[in-house]
Amino acid sequence: MPHQTLPIDADVAADLLRTHGQAVEQYLREFINRGDQTPPRLRESILYSLMAGGKRLRPTLVLEAFQACGGKPHHHASALAAAGAIELIHTFSLVHDDLPGMDDDDLRRGRPTNHKVFGEAMAILAGDGMVTLAFELIAENAEAAIAPALIRELAQASGPAGMIGGQVLDIDGESQSLLLNELQRLHAMKTGALLTAALRLGALSAGAPANVLEKTSDCGRHLGLAFQIVDDILDVTSTAQQLGKATQKDSAKGKNTYPSLLGLEQSRQEGQVQLNQALAILKSMGPAAAGLSALARFVVERQV
Repeated sequence: MPHQTLPIDADVAADLLRTHGQAVEQYLREFINRGDQTPPRLRESILYSLMAGGKRLRPTLVLEAFQACGGKPHHHASALAAAGAIELIHTFSLVHDDLPGMDDDDLRRGRPTNHKVFGEAMAILAGDGMVTLAFELIAENAEAAIAPALIRELAQASGPAGMIGGQVLDIDGESQSLLLNELQRLHAMKTGALLTAALRLGALSAGAPANVLEKTSDCGRHLGLAFQIVDDILDVTSTAQQLGKATQKDSAKGKNTYPSLLGLEQSRQEGQVQLNQALAILKSMGPAAAGLSALARFVVERQV
């Protein structure tokens, strides 16, 4: 997407994603490997998808929101638990999205999808396992006073009124012509809810007041919409080798996308508008939100 605002600080974003991503990966690996009663094949299937790489954007947003909201070291355990939990939920959604009954994809993050390696039944169970592990992780490792709010936040964002409900709207909308506001609602639930939750989980872990929580919510909504617009654009303009997953699949399934409704150029412009609104909110939060601003630009400027 053309640089129409401040240029992305790619080094800052890359460093944050790498540093936080490695910390969360190690945290999750230790948490999952301690489960002595977990059948080895199930653990292998979970780790296959969970450790397959990816940007680790959502857990990084949790941890940077925690910093932006003035999180203190003694609350960091709650933020790290929330970061690990949201990555488990995100990965579960990818595993289930790839199933034959959903998008029926063969490639994810540059290698065969979970069900292609472990079979459909095991992929379903691995996804189910990651959901339950996400809430177990928060319940065990977050501070007792904060854990209920974190669990509620993640459950609402990932459940019927959030990501899963958005997936239903996506399926129901195939081969139908949606209005722009209908497409925005779909994406606000399917993609935006979990991105908004990432910011709110960090803020909740930091004990942020209500007005700051509201700012993170507004920022997350703009960022989630920008993310989905760019995803739609990349599905049209990139190759499977670049993205590590199948491309051109949305139009093939008759799905509604921003390029199909607005065209590529107007979609790019709308993505920039949403980014600018997110950046304005982050600017009002002061210098501590600089990391979040770099990540917001990354969301819109990314090529994968």
